[in-house]
Amino acid sequence: MDYSRPLEAIIPGTSGRVLGVLARTETELTITQVAKLAQASRDRTSVAIGRLVSLGIVSRREIAGAVLVRLERGSAAAGPLLALLDLRSTVVDQLVAAAEMIDPQPASLALFGSFARGTAGVGSDLDVLAIRPDGVGLDDERWLDTFGEWQNIAQRVAGNPVHVLDVSVHELPDLVEKRPMWQKIVREAMRLTGEEPERLAAEPHTRATIVSQAVPRSGPGTTRALAAHRSPRARR
Repeated sequence: MDYSRPLEAIIPGTSGRVLGVLARTETELTITQVAKLAQASRDRTSVAIGRLVSLGIVSRREIAGAVLVRLERGSAAAGPLLALLDLRSTVVDQLVAAAEMIDPQPASLALFGSFARGTAGVGSDLDVLAIRPDGVGLDDERWLDTFGEWQNIAQRVAGNPVHVLDVSVHELPDLVEKRPMWQKIVREAMRLTGEEPERLAAEPHTRATIVSQAVPRSGPGTTRALAAHRSPRARR
């Protein structure tokens, strides 16, 4: 899914770009203004607006010789269009709710990378930082089963492949202290549940190892660790 322009991704072409422009403002715009913002020709924009007006999604009026248009927010069809603009927040809410199933609960579960920054495109991963609590190892069956199921849910909800950095609460401070990439990860992390990664990174713990996991685009079953890395890289 393209989270930078979700409405335009679902409704391609000039109509999608026009709707994207009008959905992002409550101000009436001229057709010329819409065309410029939609990066489309005035003729194509005019045709698209005419069709949307006939569907009742866009309202049109003339004043002092100028044609002004806006999204008809009272239309039942406008609700889903506006919801698409806030799709990233909807995904985050569902991931937070699903995180309640993870047992034991993570010390912290957060998103980082392009999704956290709001720039995730069709080819972007949903980058996840999972910090295991005290006493929970990589071979903990409950963790593997419930966190693996959460990852499967996350992929279905987001529509993008999931990439996980799975680290213990004890090793995080050392990783952040010695590796600049980890400093960036915890600084930009969008917390879903548990503590803020930055706070956990500030606490001294013993050094351990890290496992990088990836959920393929499709495939049933619980996710397991796929590869161990000494210097994991956050995908963009």
